[in-house]
Formats: sequence, C-alpha cells, structure tokens
Amino acid sequence: MKLQKFEFERKRGRYDSLIAIGGEVYDSSYDAHNMDIYDFCCESLMDLRLAHIETWPEVGLRVVLGKCKALEKLCLEYVRALNDNDMIALSRSCSNLKSITLWLKLERYSSDVSYCESRMSFTDNSLYALALNCRKLQMVDLRFTGCSRDWPSEIGFTQQGFLVLIQSCPIRVLVLNNANFFDDRGMKALSSSPHLETLELILCHAVNDVGMHFIVHTPCLSSLTLRACHKVTDVGVAELGRAHKLESLVIENCGRVSLQAAQGVAKSVYYSSKCSDALKKKLGFSV
Repeated sequence: MKLQKFEFERKRGRYDSLIAIGGEVYDSSYDAHNMDIYDFCCESLMDLRLAHIETWPEVGLRVVLGKCKALEKLCLEYVRALNDNDMIALSRSCSNLKSITLWLKLERYSSDVSYCESRMSFTDNSLYALALNCRKLQMVDLRFTGCSRDWPSEIGFTQQGFLVLIQSCPIRVLVLNNANFFDDRGMKALSSSPHLETLELILCHAVNDVGMHFIVHTPCLSSLTLRACHKVTDVGVAELGRAHKLESLVIENCGRVSLQAAQGVAKSVYYSSKCSDALKKKLGFSV
C-alpha cells in the first residue's frame, strides 16, 4: 500500500501476462464497466515502468492504471494488447501525471499472402483523453516501431490528435521516434508551444528545412536533437543558427547535414555523421 515505484521488465522478445484471471480461462465475472471487483492497492504509486509484457484483452492494464491516483511518471515499453481503454482509464484516474513514455510496436496479422492487417490498437481517443484530464503533463516520449514511413495511418494517432495533446498540456520535453504522422505543419504548431524547452526528433521522415524555420520561433526552446532526420539539410541548420537561442544542439546520422553547418549554431554542439551505439538503441536495434 505504501509502494511508490514499481518496475517490471521481461527479456526482449519474451512476453508474460501481467493480468491473468484463472490462468488461460476466460474470466466470466469480468465487467468492462466495473473495475472495483479487482482489488489492487496502488494509490501511493508514483512511478510505474512496464516493459515487454502482455496484458489480457478481457481485463487489460486499465484495472491497474485506474487505481494509480498518485501516479506522476508512467513508462510503457512494448506492452502488447495495450489500447484506448487503458489510456482513457489512466487519464480519468491519474490527473497528477507529469511524464508518459509510450513505446509501441506495430503488430502485423496476415491470413493470406495478399492481405496484411497492420494497425496499432490506439486512436486519437487516447490523446484526447490525456489532453482533457492530464493537465500537468510535462514530458511526452512516443516511439513507434515497425511502421512504414509512407503509411502514417498504421500508427492510429493523427497529427491533429497529437497537437491537441501538446496544446492542452504544459509540455516541456517532447521526444518523437519514427512518428511518420508528424510533418512541417506539426513543427509550425509546435512553435507556438509556450513551455517547450527540449525537442528530440528521431527518424521523423516528414520533417525538413521548413520545419527548422518554424521551430526556431518556439519561445522557450533551448535544446534540440535531430537523429536520422534525413530531410533536414545545411539550409535548415542555418535557420537554427540565425535565431541565436539554442543552448544545445545534437545532430547524429543526418546524412544531409555537414559538420561545418552545425558548428556555432548553439552554445553546445554535438555532431556525428554515423549511427552510434546510443542511437542504435534509440532506433530499437541490438548493440
């Protein structure tokens, strides 16, 4: 009852059931509208991290998240069967939430060689719920694995829903990894975020030099990281330099940005033309 931090992680590639009512037998007492039948004492929990696990669809993670009224930091890394119902339950219970990390992997299902269903079990309803109820949210980290850069609808989230969240909460730190729904129009919208201080973009294929022109106008932005953003060029980096406001700039494996262009753009500059071990981990590769 006094537990404030809990972390559970399976070895990568393996999954265990977080919630199993009666083993593999369907729980006949399950009621989607009544979570009180599951007696969890999580009201003191402030920091929760779950990685590489699988929840039961009949119950889901919502029976835990719906009890964590003091939760401030949530990290869910590749939790299978996670869906909108879990996020909605979280938002209704965890009004003190300040940090959320969602690493999501696209699951592909194929009944024959000519058809493959591939869409994450999330929609903008999750983002709208967080925007409505979690008004203290300051840090958002979204990673999407297994998605095609040319097919943004695989993710389920849209740029419109994402921007509702960003514009409704005092976001200070934003990390987007392989978010193929996010483009220069999104960067323009971000530029009006009054609290945004740190922005990290990884494999954001639709962001280019126009986005750099917009983002330099963000009032409080002091730290920018670009990793494997191959449409950003020296021209875009020059836009950053003209603003003279960045404290920190990290450019890694951006093939069209040169060291010469990056020098002097911020007070602190880190540049690498290669894919480091740290970047490989962020991209989801084994090192």
